[in-house]
Amino acid sequence: MDFKFFKKSKSTLIFLIVFSAVSLPVFYHLLKSDKKLKVYSPADVNPSLVDASIKHITKDHTIANFELTNQNGDIITNKNYENKIYVADFFFTRCTNICIAMAYNMSELQEFYKNDDDVMFLSHSVTPNIDSVSVLKEYAINKGVIDSKWNVTTGSKKHIYELARKSYFAVIEDGDGGENDFIHTEQFVLIDKERRIRGFYDGTEKKDMVKLKEDVALLKEEYSTK
Repeated sequence: MDFKFFKKSKSTLIFLIVFSAVSLPVFYHLLKSDKKLKVYSPADVNPSLVDASIKHITKDHTIANFELTNQNGDIITNKNYENKIYVADFFFTRCTNICIAMAYNMSELQEFYKNDDDVMFLSHSVTPNIDSVSVLKEYAINKGVIDSKWNVTTGSKKHIYELARKSYFAVIEDGDGGENDFIHTEQFVLIDKERRIRGFYDGTEKKDMVKLKEDVALLKEEYSTK
């Protein structure tokens, strides 16, 4: 082997080694940064989904504090989801159309993440006057809900509807959470450990569940590098 070239080009070789050592990590960091999930604020979402009072907000949106009651009669608050990634949805137990597919897909997600302590699930009843604790308990048993992973909740209708509209941006219909108000949405919403929205998915679509899993993996990677 002719080593003359390397002797003549020693300085060039050293430069290439140093350049590679510096530039490759920078390039890798930029590549990883491109893969980070978007953080959603009201101004980033379809305006028809956002309450008029918060449409102007461009950053720092987080899910509001909440207090709900789960399938076991336990009070569930945002503290139960502290430092957790979670998927939220809105359903009702008597629903005979989209909720069937949504419940199946949520159950599948629960099974996929059942040994992952970072990931949880939160379902809100949109007919809380009908979905009592006993009704939710029967529903939870039928759907194979793991109590430590998935809270199926009831509570104040006004509170739940305000969460849907002003925190999760899950519904288009306007309303005040009153007696005649009703929302119905297939939306799954991905929430990070800082209570920020990181993704929206059609809870009836398998391809969206694949995307959701991919996004959770990206989110977990994001936390692993912090």
